[in-house]
Amino acid sequence: MAKISFDEFYSSQYGERWETLKNAMLSDECDKTAPEGLIVPYFMDRTSIETAKLLPVREGDTILDMCAAPGGKTIVLLTMLKGSGHLTSNDRSSERRERMRRAVEASVPAEWRGNFQITGHDASKWGLYEKDAYDAVLLDAPCSSERHVLQSPEHMSQWSPSRPKRLQALQYSMFASAMLALRKGGYLLYSTCSINKGEDEDIIERFMKKHPGEAEEIAIELKYGEKRNHGMIVLPDRSGGRGPMYASLLRKN
Repeated sequence: MAKISFDEFYSSQYGERWETLKNAMLSDECDKTAPEGLIVPYFMDRTSIETAKLLPVREGDTILDMCAAPGGKTIVLLTMLKGSGHLTSNDRSSERRERMRRAVEASVPAEWRGNFQITGHDASKWGLYEKDAYDAVLLDAPCSSERHVLQSPEHMSQWSPSRPKRLQALQYSMFASAMLALRKGGYLLYSTCSINKGEDEDIIERFMKKHPGEAEEIAIELKYGEKRNHGMIVLPDRSGGRGPMYASLLRKN
C-alpha cells in the first residue's frame, strides 16, 4: 500500500482550497509586530500576540506557559501581568530555554521579570505533580508546523502520516495534564500553528467526550479567524498571509 503524501493528507481535509492554502503558506509571514511596553521590540506574528491575549489574565494571577520557548507568548503574558502574580514558563529543551531566557531579558523591563521562572519539566506529566495550582494555563502545543515543513525541503522529506499521529497523542496528554494543573474556574488556552484538524479541534472534542462536564468552552474572537466546531483558526490564504494559528479557550468547572 502506497504511503499517503503530504498533499494527499491535507487535500483530504481542505479539498479544492488546499492548493490556494499551500501557496499562501509558501510565502513569508507579512504582519509582524511587537507587544507594547518592551524595552527592546520582540517582533512576532501579530496573530500570535492576539492569540496569547485571549487568555484571561488578571494582575496577581499564577500562570503557567507549558511549552513556552522560544518565548513570544511568554513575553506577551509578562506584559499582561506587569510584574504582579507569577509566571512559570516551561520547555523541555535546554537550548530553547536559553533562547527564551535571552529574549525575555533583552526585551522585558526588569520590574516585570521579578516573579518569573523558567523550568524544563515534562509538560505531559505536569498535572500529576502540581494539581489545582494555576489560575490560567497557556498550552501552545508542539505541532506539525506545516508552514515550516512546506518551506523546508529537509523537513518535507522526513514527513509521514505517522508524525501528526504521534503529535496528537502528545498534545492530548499535555492538554489533560494542563487541565489537572488548573484550579476550578481557571482558564486553559490551547493553541497550535497547525492546520491539521486532528491536532486542533479534535483534541478539544476528545477531552470533552472523555471528561463530560469537567470544562466548558468559552467563545473567542480572532481577527481573520474562521470558526471551527471548537475554537477558531486563522489561515494564511484568507487573512493576508497571517497564521496559521488555531486557538480554543476553556474554563475548568
